[in-house]
Amino acid sequence: MAEIAELKLLRPPRPVLDIARALEAAGHEVWAVGGAVRDALLGQMHLDWDLATSATPDQVRQVFGRARTIPVGIVFGTVGVLDDKGTMHEVTTFRRDVRTDGRHAEVEFGASLEEDLARRDFTVNAIAYSPTREVLADPFGGRVDLKKGLIRSVGEAAERMREDRLRALRAIRFAARFQFEIDPSTWQALKDSAPHLTRLSAERVRQELEKTMEQVARPSEALRMWKDSGALAVLVPELVEADESVRAVDCAARPSLSRRPGRRLTRMAVLFSGLSPVVAYRAAMRLRFSKSDAQWIAAVAERWHELGDAMTRALMSGGEPDASAGRRWVATIGRPMLHGFFRVASARWAARRSVNAGSAPTAQALHSLYRRSLRTALRDPVDLRDLAIDGDDLRQAGVAPGPELGKILTALLELVLRDPAHNTRERLLAEAQKLSANK
Repeated sequence: MAEIAELKLLRPPRPVLDIARALEAAGHEVWAVGGAVRDALLGQMHLDWDLATSATPDQVRQVFGRARTIPVGIVFGTVGVLDDKGTMHEVTTFRRDVRTDGRHAEVEFGASLEEDLARRDFTVNAIAYSPTREVLADPFGGRVDLKKGLIRSVGEAAERMREDRLRALRAIRFAARFQFEIDPSTWQALKDSAPHLTRLSAERVRQELEKTMEQVARPSEALRMWKDSGALAVLVPELVEADESVRAVDCAARPSLSRRPGRRLTRMAVLFSGLSPVVAYRAAMRLRFSKSDAQWIAAVAERWHELGDAMTRALMSGGEPDASAGRRWVATIGRPMLHGFFRVASARWAARRSVNAGSAPTAQALHSLYRRSLRTALRDPVDLRDLAIDGDDLRQAGVAPGPELGKILTALLELVLRDPAHNTRERLLAEAQKLSANK
């Protein structure tokens, strides 16, 4: 009865069934494998159904024709098959590992389904389902581990970690995502693997962090396991002591739920916001973030370091900051970064309140300040470009080009931040002449 209930959960999309039937009609064995089977058994939707087959890549291409196939990873046995709507589905030949360097494996074809499943990382990912015959193959007890809530390596845990060092981070992500425990032998192998994680490329580490931010409701649980296992000290040592920032990530909106890719970067900015801007930038660049993303992360950290304490004190005092202070804050943050900065502030203050309710401004106070800041950004002059005069005007008025001109413009902006009514050409030129005469 239990298996019947499980089978009802497994509903691969029609194109996957069509691909499986076509391969079987040509005399090949076909099984759905991997995350889609695992997630379906957990009652969760999974859009990408991968197939494993006894057919070689050439045979797969013969069945569907060159026009409908893409050799996405032919050396590893993977062919992309296009359905009638042009959506690609991965079909991979049964394979076994010949040798591995801890990240890249050399494989050979001609393996059985069980041999193919035996090379996978964890038992919950080593379950196969025949979409045409509606039967399950589970030689390593993955369904039992799903019911137990357990992440356990297939076979010898230490050997699985040596084959691919990324499995240590994947085990943590799966455990945090599904709120599972990690099997003791797998956890020990994971800890033993930590010193060897330097074999992973920076891109792989960044991608694993990004997947954690996207897939895990509470990334702090995953990052705690990174720390406890020793992985964090090896891969991102800057974050080992960043406890508040790590907690705060849980309070930032989850990208996969919001369908807004920018929120993944916001979670990253929250994570790095406790670091100095220079350290945050260097860490992000080392992890192979794009330069623009690294600069954005560092800029958020810089503004938080500059304003976070002052804004906290002002909002905790019980009143609202005066208008000139609000304009200075908006000027320091900058219009383009206003939304991101307040998301970081919201996450960090929520994390503090979760520890001590009275230790940070309330969500209502933050919301009120954010609305006021938006109005200020739209209505008031808060940038040099908003001034009624510019550098050309100052030069025509007799101010010599150079550093002094820039200082005068900055002083004029300060005057306008105190009182926007001063932002007229006549008032600013008069003030500029005074400042120039006093130099």
